[in-house]
Amino acid sequence: MPDGTALAFDFGERRIGVAVGEPMLGIAHPLTTIQAQTTDDRFAAIARLLEEWRPAQLVVGLPTHADGRPHAMTQLARRFAQRLKGRYGLPVWLVDERHTSLVAESLLEEAGLKGRRQKPVLDQVAAQAILQAWFEQQGEAV
Repeated sequence: MPDGTALAFDFGERRIGVAVGEPMLGIAHPLTTIQAQTTDDRFAAIARLLEEWRPAQLVVGLPTHADGRPHAMTQLARRFAQRLKGRYGLPVWLVDERHTSLVAESLLEEAGLKGRRQKPVLDQVAAQAILQAWFEQQGEAV
């Protein structure tokens, strides 16, 4: 397992959930949700997070169908991961995110947030689940 802080991203076309964690501790925390209109604004927000947290690696959730087949978002998430690597020169990992939204919803329900109340934090909690999965199984290097 690589050392140093990791930032994880739950990539979406409208929102990008972000989580942070330390591989040595194996604990991930939801951080923020980026809701920017343009790609430039999204990457500016990411640059600010990188400046603040100084991660050693980045993790991106890779969405697929339940049986593992790729779909439209799979390629968009791969492209996002490639852009992160190209822009920031950090190691980037892809992690299967098939069940992370369900995990996130379950965690939020346990915390007493149900239905619409989940929406503002759902993406960052999904990013937390992605990062937690990376701690446990690593993933595919970009």
